[in-house]
Amino acid sequence: MTDILLRLSSALADRYRIERELGAGGMATVYLAHDVKHDRKVALKVLRPELAAVIGAERFLSEIKTTANLQHPHILPLFDSGSADSFLYYVMPYVEGETLRGKLQRERQLGVEESVRLIRDVADALDYAHRHGVIHRDIKPENILVHDGRPVVADFGIALAVSAAGKGRMTETGLSLGTPHYMSPEQATADRDLSARSDIYSLACVLYEMLAGDPPHTGPSPQAILMRILTDTPRPVSETRTTVPPNVVAALSKALEKLPADRFESAKAFGEALVTEGFTYSTRATVRGAQPSAAPLPATSSRGGRRAAMVGWSVAGLAVAAAAYGWLRPQPSLPLTRLDLSTGAITAPPGGADVVISPDGRMIAVGGTLGTEQAIFLRHLDADPDFRKVPGTETGLFPSFSPDNQWIVFRRTSDRSLVKVSVVGGGVTTIVPAGALDPYVPHWGTDNEIVFSGPTGLHRVAASGGAPVPLPKVGGTTPFLLPDGSGVLSGQGNNVSLYDFASDSAYLLVSNARHAVWVETGHLLYVAEDAGLFAVTVDLKERRVTGAPVRVLNRVAAAPLARGYSLSQHGVLVHHEGTGTLGGVGGAVRLVIVDPSGGIDTLRLPSGRRQQPRFSPNGRSVAFETFSPVRNGETDLYTFDLVSGTHTQITFEGDADRPIWSPDGKQILFNKSVGASGEDLFVKPADNSAPERALLTLPGNQQPSAWLTDGTMTLFAGTVGNNNDLFTLAASDSGKPKPYLTAPWNEIDLQVAVDGKLAAFAASESGAEEIWIRDFPVPQGKWKVSPNGGSAPRWSPDGRAVYFWRTGSPDDTLFRARVDRAPAVVVHAPEVVATLNAAGIQHWDLHPDGRRFIVAVAEVTVAAPAGGAAGVPAVDRYLVVQNWFSELRRLAPKP
Repeated sequence: MTDILLRLSSALADRYRIERELGAGGMATVYLAHDVKHDRKVALKVLRPELAAVIGAERFLSEIKTTANLQHPHILPLFDSGSADSFLYYVMPYVEGETLRGKLQRERQLGVEESVRLIRDVADALDYAHRHGVIHRDIKPENILVHDGRPVVADFGIALAVSAAGKGRMTETGLSLGTPHYMSPEQATADRDLSARSDIYSLACVLYEMLAGDPPHTGPSPQAILMRILTDTPRPVSETRTTVPPNVVAALSKALEKLPADRFESAKAFGEALVTEGFTYSTRATVRGAQPSAAPLPATSSRGGRRAAMVGWSVAGLAVAAAAYGWLRPQPSLPLTRLDLSTGAITAPPGGADVVISPDGRMIAVGGTLGTEQAIFLRHLDADPDFRKVPGTETGLFPSFSPDNQWIVFRRTSDRSLVKVSVVGGGVTTIVPAGALDPYVPHWGTDNEIVFSGPTGLHRVAASGGAPVPLPKVGGTTPFLLPDGSGVLSGQGNNVSLYDFASDSAYLLVSNARHAVWVETGHLLYVAEDAGLFAVTVDLKERRVTGAPVRVLNRVAAAPLARGYSLSQHGVLVHHEGTGTLGGVGGAVRLVIVDPSGGIDTLRLPSGRRQQPRFSPNGRSVAFETFSPVRNGETDLYTFDLVSGTHTQITFEGDADRPIWSPDGKQILFNKSVGASGEDLFVKPADNSAPERALLTLPGNQQPSAWLTDGTMTLFAGTVGNNNDLFTLAASDSGKPKPYLTAPWNEIDLQVAVDGKLAAFAASESGAEEIWIRDFPVPQGKWKVSPNGGSAPRWSPDGRAVYFWRTGSPDDTLFRARVDRAPAVVVHAPEVVATLNAAGIQHWDLHPDGRRFIVAVAEVTVAAPAGGAAGVPAVDRYLVVQNWFSELRRLAPKP
């Protein structure tokens, strides 16, 4: 995104100044921008690159012209459109307010009068557009803005322009126009000739959700939703909302008819029916949830008639498969990404509690205490920077999401009951009332069923409540209900068993294990052997293990009531890294070059203690310091040629430290102790062709950090017992350092980006060492890089990211934080690069290619990159790992 934003800002600089990203959808990313010519804020929408590549600029801009003349008070007008540097964009007014989706997330259900009023206004806008020959094709809450209580429809005709411009090539992008929950049946079957009645159906779906709290058709996947749109009749909204007037219920029933001809002839007629008290509509609705084979057949006894009906259902099934292809087609392998997750001041209860992720991978919930309040706290990964309390969850613990991501079930400790609440909060519904069962650690495994543990054993109960059913043949504290509802995984003693409901039998799967979870890759995950996370392939049909166990995470912070890990349906992993015993590094240290994608190379050197490695500018050689075995702990400098495998000694006396290569790779800058006056700077040819010479001699300790391409050197210096400050030293300074930053706290490791405009350094301003960025050469702006502490920064070769280390016990973690430059400096949340046992986190360097790094590790162990089988995690840290299923399949392939 950094590259895209920089290119986009540059391409549109003369017309629009991009301020920040507002959000992203299936077709476009929207930015808040400033219209330079008209001095106004606008919403700048940029089509996704893969979509723009398929459509082409000329065709898209030609088709979008048909929407530019729509003028209606409830239609967001089109200001501008165009192409720039391969981007296709369109511009609309920036409306201060919120989308209907945001309002629904906050309130879930709206008042009947408010809902009808909003939908009537939208219907009026649709009727106007339909009479001008424009079908919206993508009516959904996200495209309805609410400003001062009035709706405005956005993206009018954009879906039409994209569809018309892309033609049949849309499947090349893997994208689908329309959102499954709001698709009309004709959209679900990929019918290109849509009429106004398709928009009416979608608008009715929106009204249904406003009144009922959920769309008329839901499901665990887009394919399931599409099938239900074609085969199920929605439950009348009055069944879940008795206050909805009969005419509104009737109007919804007519607007949601599967055959377009059975719906209202116009959006205006739909809007009028919503406010006409005498409006009625009757239909022979099939039972909600009926399968295609149970649908009524034509009134004929002929074999041909029945065959025709069955062919009709076959065609419908094929159409669903075709429509779902855009949603479910195999996508290119996405990169494994690790993000540090902070729960802030929320503390878990004694005995442990999990941070759990929703099935769609978009929300994380945790039960814990913030200040003096115990509750369930929720964070939307794509929207919220912090966890927020879910209203109605006071005294809550042990949350579990419903399969449709709409609800959370949890234990209410105030009365020891099991209750559920909407993810947006509100009133709770009791599932298991207070009593002897005392439910703990629920798992909402299917749409209709929940399992939970307690002092009297495991039980299962309907998601709507009712009498819990005991499961006497299974035990444990963290049950897992299989997605198909056929059985439950649990710990029987200290073993993982699968209890099959149909046969009333338990099958032993893995010994000496606990906290099992089944994932759609065909793997069983479980915790064993010093809290390591293991994976093994299992044939669920045969109820047996088919592969060999593989350790996929070295340690998770498992506890009696906490797995220490949680997975979404499609492979977003959240795990709580475990603690360990801190051991001294001591003794010999080796230098290793680590490729985070999986490779580790050890420099072929005799045994010894080495530190402060630095790559040469061309990446061929490494300079480092080595402890002398005969000079009372003093260090000498060496170089190592990575191609030839030879090493060469550079210094031979004194205590030389911190080698830094010159930009041309011909000299090495370092500091060396000279008597009792401290450490001064010296420089020497890297090929030993001349003796070293003093570069800077001053009281105190002078320690180099970098040698910039313009010849400027950066250093940090301070007198004995005082804090270090940051300085620069240029040839024009006549040997006198120039202060860059001085402060009452310690500042070290001044590193400058390749363009010379930003500097990163470590400072203890807050009491703990953290990484900061400031402008260079004058420290004006100020941005924090490491929210939870960090050391030893390095810039990426392109200057678009800062790497840094965070110490742990026993392991340390290397992070990368992306840095955007335009229109303003923005530092993104740090991502995990690797986790290993470093012999001092300052002893490392990034390779000039930006893909590898060198680090000092203890001779006794060499750890693998984060996520591999050998890296032991740090204390009390939560990680979010995106696209983890690819890593799981690599580590534990199916036999």
